[in-house]
Amino acid sequence: MNQNFIHIVIPVYNHGKELNAIVDSLQQLGYRHIIVVNDGSGRDIFNGSPPKGISYLKHRVNLGQGAALQTGFLQALKNGAQIVVCFDADGQHNPHDIQALVAPLLNAEADLTTGSRFLSEAPESMPWGRRLLVRAGRFVNYLFTGILLTDAHNGLRALNRNAIEKIRITENRMAHATEILFEVKKHGLILKEVPVNINYTAYSRRHGQSSWNSIKIFFDILFYKLFT
Repeated sequence: MNQNFIHIVIPVYNHGKELNAIVDSLQQLGYRHIIVVNDGSGRDIFNGSPPKGISYLKHRVNLGQGAALQTGFLQALKNGAQIVVCFDADGQHNPHDIQALVAPLLNAEADLTTGSRFLSEAPESMPWGRRLLVRAGRFVNYLFTGILLTDAHNGLRALNRNAIEKIRITENRMAHATEILFEVKKHGLILKEVPVNINYTAYSRRHGQSSWNSIKIFFDILFYKLFT
């Protein structure tokens, strides 16, 4: 696999503990095009200078993960990216999953792939409350978009240049995941799910979605559907 075609976008808000290790692990695997978007963090996210060889962008204020991803997408297009991988900053994602994630794009089987924790079996370490929210989210996505995934709101995804050029994220916060599905359907893009591994640590659990935030996402999606 030629990693020069692949750009990795990492949206960051007040993470820091895991970020240096994430960037290092990606670089160790040969990924040289890493775009870190600091979404208005109130502290130093790298505990020092940003690692060498990355593109480092910063929002002056916190806009939300959707806005950070859109900023990263636009930068990746400017850089000539053929494939963009979205990668979380809390240490949940496994860099070794990227190869399987981008394979359907390289083989022209899909325009966009999204990771799934459930194509094999649900991870035992997954908190039961999160498992219920994820499964409920599947049907919310289906209700609004007509696309039924096995996993809802998995942040590990890959897009080819065709998808990056067509998809525009306007939902600044977490409802962007469902908005991407609207865009997939609108532009007739081909989506495929790929099995991935999620590492649930005490740190990643503290930075995960709350039940209240999931409710806010639902209403964000509802308003998007009603007024667009």
